[in-house]
Amino acid sequence: MGSSRYFGNRPSRDEEDRMNPTCWPDGVPATMPAQDRADIIELYARYAWGLDLADEEMLLSAFAEDAWFDHLWQGRVQGHEAILKNMHELWGERFHWWFGRQHVFNHHIMTPTEDGADVRCFFQILQYNPEYKNNFVFGVGTREDKLVKRDGRWLFYSLYVNAWTSADEIPWKGVRPAAKGPSKTKPASSS
Repeated sequence: MGSSRYFGNRPSRDEEDRMNPTCWPDGVPATMPAQDRADIIELYARYAWGLDLADEEMLLSAFAEDAWFDHLWQGRVQGHEAILKNMHELWGERFHWWFGRQHVFNHHIMTPTEDGADVRCFFQILQYNPEYKNNFVFGVGTREDKLVKRDGRWLFYSLYVNAWTSADEIPWKGVRPAAKGPSKTKPASSS
């Protein structure tokens, strides 16, 4: 995963020991098998349906019991109880801010690892505003997640949200030229 800011800060050895070391009994595959890929896409769907519709059972079905959740300003918490506490803040105290959201995940890159999988993807948050009766894009960014497979099911072990709220949060790999304003060149007149 290169110099990723999150995967460079992997779980501790003790945390990794609690993860499922027998995820790949025949050895770690070079690429994600098709069925596992489909199951992981469904994991992201369960997460989104639970998150966006305040369905606690659906949301928690996407997380390992000892999962880590790193959500923007709420910080990094561990375990179902702590994850639900964060969600109750969003669903309750910030209801009008949260209601009508739809998280969309796409362009998944799945890398099998000894203990599960590292998954990167893009996300967009679409929002419906009931007062103005309109839709807009609330936010975009990337995700860097660590998954485990327990009892035959893929689950989030650690989830990291990288919302793009400033240019330095975009994981751009190319050279960034100095910022320039729009061109002030006048178009040629057509005489």
